[in-house]
Amino acid sequence: MLLERAAYRLLAETSGVLHLAIDAGYGSHEAFTRAFARAYGMPPREWRREPSRRFFLAAPSGVHFQPPAGLRLPATKEARGMDVLVRMVEHHVWLTGEMIERGSQLPAEELDKPIELSVEGIDDDVSIRYLLDRLVWQEEMWLASVEDRPFQVPECGKQVITPIAELRTRHAEAGSRFVALVTRLNEEGRFDESFVDTTCEPPRVFTYGGMVAHVLTFAAHRRSLLVGAFHTAGITDLGFGDPMHFVAG
Repeated sequence: MLLERAAYRLLAETSGVLHLAIDAGYGSHEAFTRAFARAYGMPPREWRREPSRRFFLAAPSGVHFQPPAGLRLPATKEARGMDVLVRMVEHHVWLTGEMIERGSQLPAEELDKPIELSVEGIDDDVSIRYLLDRLVWQEEMWLASVEDRPFQVPECGKQVITPIAELRTRHAEAGSRFVALVTRLNEEGRFDESFVDTTCEPPRVFTYGGMVAHVLTFAAHRRSLLVGAFHTAGITDLGFGDPMHFVAG
């Protein structure tokens, strides 16, 4: 992994070879150059002249360096989009059963009492602007996590007015990148592969499939709230946000 990191940094940075050698744990320029040449078939300076090279090495463990400072952990099996979809359906059926069991613990008056919508623990200070902002930065946050980049949760709520024009621009960029990420993971069968999320404190390990399922689940909750709010505001052309016809198309 240290050699992979050094190989990546040779392509992405202008740091001197000696500096990279020391960072990779080698005591000298010569020792690093010998090890690098054995692994990559050429010395570091020659490698640096070919910026399109892939830096992954064969590894029995399947663990690799993930730029710029993370780890890529192997999957136990190949998993594609349909596998994630089936697991989400299985989760839906499991959770429905668990909710029925929880309902059995309540008295009849609690079971039949009209529900007052609560989003406590999920969202605060809910408004249309807030939920739109939350949907956008959820995409931005997970892209930063996968790419191991720092991410600061934007301030949002009653005291923060995020212009719609800004949300439109951010979503155009983050949304297209998120679709491209999920498409690539599906084509490569990598949904069961793990990554280290260093945006958490402390860092946590997630699978790509779990990340996608998480995004879709909480985004569906927020979209449903938005659809109802838009109906109240007189905007009904989105219907109920049902994906059935969109997916079929």
